[in-house]
Amino acid sequence: MKTLADYVILKKLGVGSFGEVYLAQHKIIKQKVALKVLPLELSKNEEFIEKFENDIGLLTTLDHPSIVKLHNISKADDRYFLVMDAMVDSNDEILSLDRYLRYKGDVLPEVEVEAILRQIASALDYAHLINFDNDFLAHRSLKLSNIFVRTTDTGLKVHVSDFGLSRLIGEGKVLFQTEKHLIKEMISNEELIKNPKSDAHTTSKFLANYNFLAPEQKFKDLNEKITLKADIYSFGVLAYYLIAREFPQGYFDLPSKIAPEYKLNWDLLICKCLQKDINRRPEKLIEALNSFLSTDQTDISSLEILSWEEVERKVENAMQMSFEFSQDLNNLEKEDKDLKTDPKSVKFTSIEKTDQKPIINPQKIDRPIYEPDPGAIFQKELNVSYYQPKKAEIKNVEPLLTEMVIVPGGSYTRGSDSGSRDEKPKHKVTINSFALDIHSVTNEQFVRFLEFMGGEKNSDNNDIIRLRNSRIKRTAGKLIIESGYVKHPVVGITWYGAQAYAKWVGKRLPAEAEWEAAATGGEDSAEYPTGLDIDHTQANFFNSDTTSVMSYPPNGYGLYDVVGNVYEWCEDWYAYNFYDISMQEPENPTGPKQGVYRVLRGGCWKSLKEDMRCAHRHRNNPGTVNGTYGFRCATDVS
Repeated sequence: MKTLADYVILKKLGVGSFGEVYLAQHKIIKQKVALKVLPLELSKNEEFIEKFENDIGLLTTLDHPSIVKLHNISKADDRYFLVMDAMVDSNDEILSLDRYLRYKGDVLPEVEVEAILRQIASALDYAHLINFDNDFLAHRSLKLSNIFVRTTDTGLKVHVSDFGLSRLIGEGKVLFQTEKHLIKEMISNEELIKNPKSDAHTTSKFLANYNFLAPEQKFKDLNEKITLKADIYSFGVLAYYLIAREFPQGYFDLPSKIAPEYKLNWDLLICKCLQKDINRRPEKLIEALNSFLSTDQTDISSLEILSWEEVERKVENAMQMSFEFSQDLNNLEKEDKDLKTDPKSVKFTSIEKTDQKPIINPQKIDRPIYEPDPGAIFQKELNVSYYQPKKAEIKNVEPLLTEMVIVPGGSYTRGSDSGSRDEKPKHKVTINSFALDIHSVTNEQFVRFLEFMGGEKNSDNNDIIRLRNSRIKRTAGKLIIESGYVKHPVVGITWYGAQAYAKWVGKRLPAEAEWEAAATGGEDSAEYPTGLDIDHTQANFFNSDTTSVMSYPPNGYGLYDVVGNVYEWCEDWYAYNFYDISMQEPENPTGPKQGVYRVLRGGCWKSLKEDMRCAHRHRNNPGTVNGTYGFRCATDVS
């Protein structure tokens, strides 16, 4: 199949329970979209077609940032197909959550788990408020393959697709389609028939769909109605899978045991979502995240008998009782308790007990001794000690300097007409000659600067670096670089730290215009430092970690890793519309006079390909630290 109606088929993205999915391009407007072609047997089912045509229109009205937009429904060659946003990267590869997790490895940082789940929860809560065929719109088929993840400048963006399709097609038909594809896969793979474990990914891909179904979907009673609470159960399965990388079946360990480094109360959230009784599952997922994740993890075993208010009360009481009282107060509390239970057990210290009544013992009172001359204290000579600041120890630490190359002055193209709003308009700027480090500052270079500074803050008390976000650690007062990261670029650097280091070595940070001119390598029409295209042999991007500097070929000016590996701080303040001014004042533009954010350029080790473009801009608060932020230095030349 090369065309379908007004669309040219570019490639097949996959096969799922709802049909085949293709990447296509409109013949006229040239926009890339995803086409979901429903199975032929469904397109010939009159009962299904009638229901489909009556209800599918509502799904095109869904408008939420975490829901894949459904643009149109059409029919060609007797088959219905849905036109949706194409969730693919710059290489036209699908960005499913399943693929993202396999790329990330075994353990996700807790902040990523929460970011993914909050966006999915928001999408589900939004859909659950929409009236759909005399019921609320539920997904009913949430799974790894219909959740998509994009990495952007502002963080992870998550999108959910296939809302309402399970309701239209029917759970029975969906399961049948899943089983049929599994059988087809096994028939086409003889080795899989002989040894089902020989392709764990293929089998788990299909069997995982079944694990996401709620109990009422798996063992459906004809009289029992499937509600939006099935989505709550699937959400709990997803939350557990993101943390444990396995599905909650039978007796399973809770997240507090699997990932003890996680701080939030995932145990309570998952236990609440995975309740067999649908009435005991939360109503709204965002409220559940806000409430359950912030709770102490001390009473999970009693969830079956405690209401949420009772759990909160027990936690509050536990917090109050965690304070240490003095011994006197403890004794007083004990005596008060004894007095209430058995007055005869109380021992009096200043009262003796008789058969009739207690008698107070006589007390001897000594006469106080007075000061013979009370005014003598004012006649004493008082000496005032003067403050003498501690002399700072000047450490004789020599920097490890980086080789530099000269970028010749002249006219350079800046920006891109096809990029983001802040990259427009494309225009010419003129800059003076300057020199730039051939690679980013490394851990071994920066640790010398920290030894010279004697700490991680500058004179204005701004953070230079946050060690927990870097590969440099302080052990017993000594700075140690993690094994294997000596030649890697330093990360976790604030803009203040980058600027302070540059001054220490007698250099400065590059201006944004200088950085972009250097990135092109002297090729005015270059979209990437490597020319019109870039791949994984030329830069470190969409990867799992930083690499040693100079691991990839240099650009035309001899600069290494000018894109990829780490974002690099620039001197300029950021403004999204600054290029309008830069076009009118093109002589050595140095950015706005003030702002909130400082500029970062170059993409990093976990960026997508589009972030490797020379014109791509990024920004953040100058005091922000990140495991992807580094820098290199520049200097003026005569």
